[in-house]
Amino acid sequence: MKYKTHGVCSREIDFEVENNKLVHVQFVGGCSGNTQGVSRLVEGMDVDEAIRRLEGIQCGYRPTSCPDQLAEALKQYKDGLL
Repeated sequence: MKYKTHGVCSREIDFEVENNKLVHVQFVGGCSGNTQGVSRLVEGMDVDEAIRRLEGIQCGYRPTSCPDQLAEALKQYKDGLL
């Protein structure tokens, strides 16, 4: 799946889900070390757990963040919008 991010430095998130588990997550753009860290931490995690942990995280003054955008992408995936 591909998700175009909004309000963050990364431009896009590519992810794959199998059996309700994240098996691949890659951010395009953004802070390389942080986005790689988030990706490695959530790979293998249940989609609902990832949403619960990441939703609502802010980046500085911004009302969202790359982890929050991943949570949004996963919610849209669950709702069949991606």
